[in-house]
Amino acid sequence: MSCRTFTTRTQASTPSLFKPLAILPPTYQSIRHYVSGGPQIDPSKQRIKVWPFLFIFFGGTGLYVLMLSAPSKPHPTFSPDSISLIYVLGGPGAGKGTQCANLVRDYGFKHLSAGDLLREEQNRPDSQFGSMIKEYIADGKIVPMEVTVQLLENAMMAYIGERGDGERGDGERGARFLVDGFPRQMDQALKFEESVCPSQFALFFDCPEEVMMERLINRGKTSGRADDNAESIKKRFRTFVETSMPVVDYFEKKGKVVKVAATKGPDEIYEEVKRRMRERGFEMVKQHTVRD
Repeated sequence: MSCRTFTTRTQASTPSLFKPLAILPPTYQSIRHYVSGGPQIDPSKQRIKVWPFLFIFFGGTGLYVLMLSAPSKPHPTFSPDSISLIYVLGGPGAGKGTQCANLVRDYGFKHLSAGDLLREEQNRPDSQFGSMIKEYIADGKIVPMEVTVQLLENAMMAYIGERGDGERGDGERGARFLVDGFPRQMDQALKFEESVCPSQFALFFDCPEEVMMERLINRGKTSGRADDNAESIKKRFRTFVETSMPVVDYFEKKGKVVKVAATKGPDEIYEEVKRRMRERGFEMVKQHTVRD
């Protein structure tokens, strides 16, 4: 029998996230068909009229995105009683990815980067949203909420499906998720909490703009990312201050923000992260295996 170690499988390939997943109930599969790339529906059986698509054609992306909205659900897809979910927030270049890697290794979290999921979808050959995502990222704008929320929910479903019944088997809660770089604006926060899963708290890496700029310029020399250039970075800073800081303020008023100063070296920052995690009841976990 073979063994898998969850805490070291963070680089596993993910399915095409806008395609229906076999693990999803029919209701959610139908939503994903509607969002992108699903089976063609007989026009005679459609409830959607043809004329709105004329507006979408002439109105562009903004109107197209309106067609993405999934039906409201009576309760979130996941319960905070069965899984643990932490948002990881901070300006571009605050070091979120580095600290997420540490938390994955030591605390058994599954890292979901909203930015990585969007870039993956952008580069997927048959994506209906690739060009739109590329345009938004290049302009430093926030990709429409419906796209990002759906990508994250799909990724969570896929991971729980890989784990079987979703239980860790060690008496703790089920799957642990770090959602990195999300939510970036209030409508995302409210929608995700209402329809996908309420969070335990937001881990906020507080870092001055000049420090983040220096880090991003240096990263851009080797990252190959289209948005790691001075012009895009400035737009991203402005977007973060105008739209993402209100999200931090919102959760802080609810007592759901853990703020960590992110100006020191990665190791020193992580020591502070571990201390704050203990305060919130999260202990480091031993690697565990599940037999196939």
